[in-house]
Amino acid sequence: MSFELFVARRYLQAKRRQSAVSLISALSVAGVAAGVMALVIAIGINNGFRVTLQKNLLGATAHVTITERAPGEGIAAWRGLSQRLSALPGALDASPALYEKVFLSAGGSSTGAILKGVDLSNPRVASSLAPFVRTGSLDKLSESPQDPPWILLGNKMAQTLGLRPGNYIQVINPLGELTPFGPRPSYHRLRIAGTIETGFYDVDSNFAFLALPQLQRIMSTGDVVNAIEIRIADLNAAEPFADSAQRLLGNQFLATHWMDQNRQLLGALRMERIVSLITIGLIQLVAALNIFITLVMMVMEKQRDIAILLAMGARTSQIRLIFMLQGLLIGAVGSAAGLVLGFGLSYLADHYRWIQLSEEIYSIPYVPFLPNPLDSLWIVGFALLVSFLATLYPARSASRVAPAEALRYE
Repeated sequence: MSFELFVARRYLQAKRRQSAVSLISALSVAGVAAGVMALVIAIGINNGFRVTLQKNLLGATAHVTITERAPGEGIAAWRGLSQRLSALPGALDASPALYEKVFLSAGGSSTGAILKGVDLSNPRVASSLAPFVRTGSLDKLSESPQDPPWILLGNKMAQTLGLRPGNYIQVINPLGELTPFGPRPSYHRLRIAGTIETGFYDVDSNFAFLALPQLQRIMSTGDVVNAIEIRIADLNAAEPFADSAQRLLGNQFLATHWMDQNRQLLGALRMERIVSLITIGLIQLVAALNIFITLVMMVMEKQRDIAILLAMGARTSQIRLIFMLQGLLIGAVGSAAGLVLGFGLSYLADHYRWIQLSEEIYSIPYVPFLPNPLDSLWIVGFALLVSFLATLYPARSASRVAPAEALRYE
């Protein structure tokens, strides 16, 4: 152990005549620990919301979606377009989808819903949907055409209507049939194959899934779809991929990606992260002020010791380094304690779901805590930097102590 580090540790560990210095030193360590802990928890909440919403949302929706630029009769040549889009670099799959707004009615209860027709003949589509099936079976949707067809309801929607697998439900299409007197609703009886739970409230409470041919038959649309959904290998490359797809398709179609579709939500999360960093960073400034006061008072208390060290041959650079190391030791101990507390509390809060949320508002049932170990590097680095800056003036003052003046009255 170097001479400077040895003396710095002795100064921090030794009992002092002035108890106020010891108290402020303890408060400095606590302040650094509180700042680091708060930053770990705040970043963990932000990461948890972002990762959970992204996982739940993209589990049941596409990464890039192709639609008509102007609503028309639908995409008739969807097979050829799907093949061309699947061949783009980075694409995993391109599959057709049909979305229709309807009313669902069962047992005196009714609700609005979005029916989504999916191409279950595509193994990748079926495998991406299968993990979210909570009750019943997805395989029934792809069975041969029968009357009534099978439907897969969002779990929250099924709870609202009081339905279970095997029950029947009526689909009401408000624009079902065109008569001389205008559109007349059409009614279709379907049977529930199961329920699906993605963890994203909007999907679980508003969506229902059918095999694409069945929905085309019910809605009398013919062999057309109104969207082609693409899944890509790199989620962060969705924007350049959408640009490539747009150049391939021309102006007739519009390519949008998941980040553009959820721009408001992602923007809110980014702003929340910035505000959290600024607000909680003030705690570190308070801790730095405590370190500054501690070292200033310590320099005043240790003037005699500093003078003796200088008289014995210690260099002024060594004296300066002693007090810098004291501030860094306070920052290191506080940072270590803050990391342990931050990661420990985050794990417990996430595992036991301490903070519950209203799914209707936040789309997820609880606050997820997911601290990133890599974030701890810059958090600790910031805490040590602030602690170091707080040592500069006291260390400079200590190095300027004049031995003759300090020992004159001893």
